[in-house]
Amino acid sequence: MDLDLRKLRYFVAVADRLHFGRAADDLHIAQPVLSRQIRALEHDLGTELLIRDSHGVALTDAGRQLLTDAGPTLASAHAVRGRVTAAARGNRRLMVGFRAGIAVSAAVRDFAIRQPNVIVDVQRIESDEQAVMLLDGRIDVAYVRLPIDETGLTVTPLYAEPRVAVLPAGHRFAGKEQITEADLTGEPLLWHPDISTQPTKRPHPNAGYLVRGVDETLEHVAAGRGISFLARSTAVFYSHPEVRYVPVTDLAADQVCLAVPASRTSPVVNDFLAAAQATAEITAECGNDEMWHLANGAAARHS
Repeated sequence: MDLDLRKLRYFVAVADRLHFGRAADDLHIAQPVLSRQIRALEHDLGTELLIRDSHGVALTDAGRQLLTDAGPTLASAHAVRGRVTAAARGNRRLMVGFRAGIAVSAAVRDFAIRQPNVIVDVQRIESDEQAVMLLDGRIDVAYVRLPIDETGLTVTPLYAEPRVAVLPAGHRFAGKEQITEADLTGEPLLWHPDISTQPTKRPHPNAGYLVRGVDETLEHVAAGRGISFLARSTAVFYSHPEVRYVPVTDLAADQVCLAVPASRTSPVVNDFLAAAQATAEITAECGNDEMWHLANGAAARHS
């Protein structure tokens, strides 16, 4: 069965608002037309998606699942439409995703020599977006940090980098040159969700506040709500006057890879992979010892 994207957009509008009238107004169609389209979608899928009664509109379990899946599906269709339109105009673009702390400029410069007629756009992504945005077409290639669900992807290792503890400025270990993982036993940990490995459960018994992204991490650490761990290059790019970064000597290294959808094979994608591999050492140097000490020293001086 082919899923009708127009019906899917109509369903999302109703599911987001839980009101047929407001959804119809936003879609600029008559409410009876919208109701018929939703009924038709339910018929296509063979299941009820919405409960309609005197109390209003509610989602069924099937409706909630469809709403979860609809976002990436519609985003992928929009991305395809954009790429086709750009191609029709003679424009070629490559959208490159990257995680915080990873510098992509060296690869972009190298790629420009290989493909001078391709425009490169860049977009920062978070851990729970890595696979999703690649598979739904919003980004074409991405610098990712493991772990990542590799289903449907081709993942090429680039380099590894040390990780550091992220501690409040007043923490007993904040002034140390280095510590071990055992030193932090029992410390409350901020919880970084990763849908590829921990869809429902917290990854550690001491996991506390849920945070998403580096900025939230630093604010929670500064407020004394827990500690965290980041790749050292991330610490170079992000500072906070109330946070200290301390190397953890026995902590597993952070693995940086380039990921592409397995179905997206083209000279353009292959050339960017070649550029990423050729400049991997330069990219890794963004977290080198000299830059690390400069960044961490600057944070200390601001306290």
